[in-house]
Amino acid sequence: MAIENDKPRASLWERLEAPAPAQRQTLSPQRIATTAVEIADAEGLEAITMRRLATELGVAPMAPYRHVSGKDDLLQLMVDHVYAGFHLPAEREWRESMRTLALRTRDLMLRHLWLAQLPPQARLSLTPNRMRVAEQALSALDGLGLDADAMMSVFRAVDAYVQGALNDESAVRNLMHEQGWSDGDELRSELAPQMIWHMRTGRYPTFQRYLQTATRKDDAQWQFETGLTYVLDGIATTLAI
Repeated sequence: MAIENDKPRASLWERLEAPAPAQRQTLSPQRIATTAVEIADAEGLEAITMRRLATELGVAPMAPYRHVSGKDDLLQLMVDHVYAGFHLPAEREWRESMRTLALRTRDLMLRHLWLAQLPPQARLSLTPNRMRVAEQALSALDGLGLDADAMMSVFRAVDAYVQGALNDESAVRNLMHEQGWSDGDELRSELAPQMIWHMRTGRYPTFQRYLQTATRKDDAQWQFETGLTYVLDGIATTLAI
């Protein structure tokens, strides 16, 4: 009689750390991740399929499955790959570290717009390189007299601001790329009929004042850094750090 094996399946990262047979070394996790990221950067996340990946790698359709069990594993591998070069400077003041974390995350997400399109499971994946960044960020908050919950809340508050801001900025960039629009003026021109109707209703006087007087509508860097300053000011004031 067969004995049922209920041992939990090893995670992607545990499997990848196990040595592979010599004949499999020509197709490595690094090569798979690099190729998949190149496809996603050029064509978006929807272009990623296991068959397309095998074609680009020049291998048999089933070959990538020696390293990843499917697209969920592949997305985790891609996320870990793009975070490989992400480091926070050691021994910096907490506020400078949080600002660096936010700015470098923004830069990473704008270089890889597909990061904002990841499904929830991949977006929350605990990859080694993402865990390293989290460890560095939390270490920058250690020693300030905060308990563990407060430290994690500060880290998550900064990360939530970055993710929210970049979701909108990435969506705008993706839309402009899809439509072939080159700047904010073209975007506003396309949206003008809708916006004009809304403004003529007279229901949005404060928003109309923004449209008429704002001078930094297209300065996404300034908008991001200014909002970040407000977040960090609020944290510093509330926690007296």
